Amino acid sequence: MTDFSCVITGGGDTEGAGGADALRASVASVLGQSLQGCEALVVLASGAGAATRTAARALADSTPGRVRLVHADPAARTTGALRNAGLDAATGRYVLVLTPGERLHRHACRNLWQAGERSRADLVAGRWSRTVDEGGKEQEPPWQDELFARSRTVARFAEAPGLVVRDALVTGFCLRREAARRHGLRYEEDLAHGEILFGPLAAAAVGRIALVRRLIVTGRAVPDRARDLTGLVEAHRRVANTLDAHGLPALREERERAFARDHLVPLARSFPRIPAARRTRTAATAARVLTAPVPRELPPLERVAVTLLARGDAEGVLTAAYALSRPATVCAPLVTGLDGRVRWGGEGPAAVDVTELGHQYRVFGEVRLMNRLTRCTAEEGRLLLAGRLVLPPHTGPGPDTPLTATLEFRARGGARAVAFPVTELRHDGNGITWGARADVTRLLRPLGVRDTAWDARLIVEAEGDHGRVRSVSDLFGPQDLVEGAVRFAARPRLGRLTGETWEPYITLKDHLALRLTARRRPARTAHRLVRYATHFRPARKAKRLVRALRKRLDRYRSRGFKAPVYNTWLTRLPVRRGSVVFESHMGRCYGDSPRALHEEIRRQGLKLRPTWSYDTSPAGFPDDARLVRRWSWRYLWALARAEYWVDNQGFPQHLRKPARTTYLQTWHGSAYKRMGFDERRVQLRNAPQRDRLQQAVHRFDHFLVRSEHDVVTLAHAYRLPDDRLLRTGYPRNDALIAERTRAETEGRLPRPPLAGALGIDDHKKVVLYAPTFRGGPTGGKQARRRLLLDVREFAERFGDTYTLLVRAHYLEAARLPVCPPGTVIDVSRHHDVSEILALADVLVTDYSSIMFDFALLDRPVVLYAPDLDAYAAERGSYFDLRESAPGPVTATQEELFAELAELKKSDTRHAAQRASFAEKFGTYDRGDAARQVVAAVFSRRGARRGVRHTTDHDRGAGR
Repeated sequence: MTDFSCVITGGGDTEGAGGADALRASVASVLGQSLQGCEALVVLASGAGAATRTAARALADSTPGRVRLVHADPAARTTGALRNAGLDAATGRYVLVLTPGERLHRHACRNLWQAGERSRADLVAGRWSRTVDEGGKEQEPPWQDELFARSRTVARFAEAPGLVVRDALVTGFCLRREAARRHGLRYEEDLAHGEILFGPLAAAAVGRIALVRRLIVTGRAVPDRARDLTGLVEAHRRVANTLDAHGLPALREERERAFARDHLVPLARSFPRIPAARRTRTAATAARVLTAPVPRELPPLERVAVTLLARGDAEGVLTAAYALSRPATVCAPLVTGLDGRVRWGGEGPAAVDVTELGHQYRVFGEVRLMNRLTRCTAEEGRLLLAGRLVLPPHTGPGPDTPLTATLEFRARGGARAVAFPVTELRHDGNGITWGARADVTRLLRPLGVRDTAWDARLIVEAEGDHGRVRSVSDLFGPQDLVEGAVRFAARPRLGRLTGETWEPYITLKDHLALRLTARRRPARTAHRLVRYATHFRPARKAKRLVRALRKRLDRYRSRGFKAPVYNTWLTRLPVRRGSVVFESHMGRCYGDSPRALHEEIRRQGLKLRPTWSYDTSPAGFPDDARLVRRWSWRYLWALARAEYWVDNQGFPQHLRKPARTTYLQTWHGSAYKRMGFDERRVQLRNAPQRDRLQQAVHRFDHFLVRSEHDVVTLAHAYRLPDDRLLRTGYPRNDALIAERTRAETEGRLPRPPLAGALGIDDHKKVVLYAPTFRGGPTGGKQARRRLLLDVREFAERFGDTYTLLVRAHYLEAARLPVCPPGTVIDVSRHHDVSEILALADVLVTDYSSIMFDFALLDRPVVLYAPDLDAYAAERGSYFDLRESAPGPVTATQEELFAELAELKKSDTRHAAQRASFAEKFGTYDRGDAARQVVAAVFSRRGARRGVRHTTDHDRGAGR
């Protein structure tokens, strides 16, 4: 008995072109397994093609001990029947089924076998990937990340609902052969996609199930949903009935949502790329088989697409497909009801609420409009185009508003554009119908090289309240709209050998474009000669030399080259007296304590030469300072010659501090979560990694603290001796102390100038939502993350009384939905957070150190921490947040909203707690931190003291 019997069918009802090659690829992956006890069991249908039969016999003859050929009964015509024949013929301890073309990862059987033997599970499942394009690119379904995040064993399938909610068990799993026979597990022979049903049936029948996080199968084909819709829906329906039979209605509801998102929405997205006749047939089939209600939990555009698909509206599904690929575009007429809700499809019961898309908040000229191409033909040697521009009901020119329009073709990747007049333009109520005749042969004159593709767009101008308003839109259409369309002669400036024909086509992004092609013999010959000249041996050698040169130049610009040069040579340069290099949050902003110190130095008139580093753009940085880009040669030169380094995060760890440089670390906040060597992930690093962190921290000559809490947490976590601590408070908080004093003596109004710049009404209170950083290392790039707070719900409930400012962590970027104007404002790009804190009336945060600063203003703080226990267990914390928080700690959004609704009462209840919090964690913040730090570090006496204080360990750090 072998360890694995891998069943592969040949000649079933799902066999397509290339069946023989697919069979060879699957068998080869079985023979290449690192686990030797694997056999390939090829089940051949009686009606298999000649090529498939020949390939199967050749495989069996070439490896008789590893490949076994089974001839199925002539009555077995479907793939399900062939697979059942393979299950009957299998002799291995475990059995695994592959569709022809699917390939096992080299160690797949070994990983499955080890997991099965260790856990004694009857079913073992792992990851699989599918081929998503013609180039063979592989992609795993994104939902597998959560299901197979770690290897584990479950007692029953309900403990891992993703196994049956998603099509996780269509491939990439194995069964104990004895368990399969004991439970009578068989494929449904009348079902086109029986693998969708077989996996959940097996999971429900067996007991213990093992999940492995390794990739098992690659090369699974994406189903042709337009062709196989009936079979896919029937298989899904039987899985849903199985869940009902096991008393799991909640899982059935999840399954309905997952099926819509995994199959119906992709089917709708494919409509622009399939012919019109097939779109009509597919929509009719969908109307017949999709009888279940559309899940209401789907996002609005997905709900629109599935609703129209179930209704059999082929044109509506096509429009929804355009909307799915560009959610910010108004693609269909919308109706605003008496309740203020915006609906797609009118006011009837079939209408879909799309209010949350926020189209109603954008005006003509700002909102993107769908320009649907309805005609693309030739007339008298000219390109005749016609289309319709959708207008939303709340904005746009009225029927009597004068309109002008221009059809423009723009060279892709260039600045050249050619405009044609629009001869027909008519307002028809909820849209603008237009038509144009373009003499592309005479007026569109490309160079002929690097400008062979030209994208079309329509520019509509109308009179608005503040002058003329422009709306620019691409021309969208299905792929078959221009198939077989006439072509036009082209006259390139470099001659017709570069191309002589204009050909309209629909791009992969579904919009109209023209391309210059070579269809006649002279141009084709010229193209072949150019290709030969650029691809024969000397040309290939020249290209390799150019690539090698570019690679060498890239190496000289890389950090791996720059750091050794800096450490070896630049640090030997003499110090430039009075030079200071400032950096805030790794060059991402001009703010925090480095900014406060820079402005204090400028106010005192000290003769220092400031240099600021920036990460991507110098916009917003001071004009009176020298600006250098982080990791540039000028940046390294400035660091090597600086007398002072000042930052709040840490200059690059790979760079040594010169012996005569004083490093002032202002830090970026007090600690709730564990930091430095107190972090578990740091403790789990190897010794060299921990040594590098210690060497980087050892560069600090001065470290600012704002309370004894910082001493026992941050100073201890980074192993800083007491003589390097400056107990002055944070210079950035001087502005908050001054703002609190002003508010107590003069009142809160007028607000700081930033309120006017952001357009905040004086009658609204300002809520600042500033969550902490939740990710891991980002490689210097901002990660876009979804906020835990539903800001759209906040805007609906509190938009009349509050303005919500969202401040994402500087290492992350928030994804905000469109909300009513003045209700939600993203201030993540604002340089100085202290200005935002001074503007806010309420702070909502979770574990961010911003709460320690905001408490100095003596204004309400509400903590929204739905994952407090999990976060504290994973990251670790220095104190119990529920006991020491400066305000209420809420675990759900409803609790948060309840606190905001009763803010005055909540403020009164927590006033004493907030004052105690500010005193404990901000003991040294007294409003003069910047002056104290400048006196201690940058004044003549302070500078001498700093040099004497740091000489010994500077010498060690500079080696």
